[in-house]
Amino acid sequence: MLIQEKNIRTKEENEVEIIKDLPEVFEEFAEQRKKSFLAIKEVKDQGIPVVGSYCTYFPKEIAMAMGAATVSLCSTSDETIPDAEKELPKNLCPLIKSSYGFAKTDKCPFFYFSDVVVGETTCDGKKKMYEYMSEFKDVFVMELPNTQREEALRLWKGEVIRFKEYLEKKFDVTITEESIREACKTENEVRKALKKLYELMQYDPAPIMGYDLFKVLYGSTFKHDRALISAQVEGIAEKIQREYAEGKNVGKKPRILITGCPIGGATEKVIRAVEDNGGVVVAYENCGGAKSVDKMVDESAEDIYEAIARRYLNIGCSVMTPDKNRFELMDRLLEEYKVDGVVEMTLQACHTYNVESLAIRRHVNGKGIPYIAVETDYSQADIGQLNTRITAFLEML
Repeated sequence: MLIQEKNIRTKEENEVEIIKDLPEVFEEFAEQRKKSFLAIKEVKDQGIPVVGSYCTYFPKEIAMAMGAATVSLCSTSDETIPDAEKELPKNLCPLIKSSYGFAKTDKCPFFYFSDVVVGETTCDGKKKMYEYMSEFKDVFVMELPNTQREEALRLWKGEVIRFKEYLEKKFDVTITEESIREACKTENEVRKALKKLYELMQYDPAPIMGYDLFKVLYGSTFKHDRALISAQVEGIAEKIQREYAEGKNVGKKPRILITGCPIGGATEKVIRAVEDNGGVVVAYENCGGAKSVDKMVDESAEDIYEAIARRYLNIGCSVMTPDKNRFELMDRLLEEYKVDGVVEMTLQACHTYNVESLAIRRHVNGKGIPYIAVETDYSQADIGQLNTRITAFLEML
């Protein structure tokens, strides 16, 4: 039986075989965001609700349990920043300005077709931006605690339940516990498959370039059929393993871990700066990388709402005080992926990540691993400087 994507062939019910060359598969994932622009209209035409989100803390299983399609709305281009700056301060982070600009100008199909946008109180800039956004879009803001203590877990669990009740009222549906557990199982399978894929980068030499890994990780977030993703990604991982056993790899290169703010679109220039100048990115600690899929929801938990809340609240992020889970994940990645150097990418005016970069530098250097911080925005004006700094960093490893 053939399924929609032409790069895979079904072997068994939940198993696929990759029949195209890996470079072509990676490029198809790279184009997934554009493909999804067209697919999202088809989803809407079928009467399926669309729920947009801006953050890794978004508990997507609740929306999935309702039968909704979930889409990521964080914009990664400077195209609409001038439009945003007509209303927002110029000294605001580009992620917020770009997201607001695309929303305000209706240039993002994902935002346009979203029935509701889910925000969260991660940083002060986003909180206030959501207030303005709610003037022209249905916005549901979840109160995210800035600590990961047990008291915070109780608050966040309440927010998960409040979100469920909001969806039930808005769409006149009943979200059952059974459907929530099924959604948890589906999304856990996606996480396990993506984790299996990126763990292949523990091989030395690395089996593929880090940019190709990123294309799959990032592209998978724009696939609406979550049940299909795990089989696709597992098929890719198996093909990489087979080719590695045949001697295919990228050769010996400095092994780099990227941490910091979310990467995608314009900021992919940081990945290219590493790999165009002789390195290979073997691990992504940031959003869209390991932190997004490292932990599972306990599907068998007696209290499924608490299990969902605990899984998401435990994500390491600079908005948390203290941010021990980010450092715990960092330590595992540094050791398991045999990292030679750490590159931290921070966005201009992202205060939490910029301030925490000092603690990250101290922590990484304390383990004898070189570290470099690069602060950037969504423009391409600093590519030359970026390449110069990254090249010098790689040469010292």
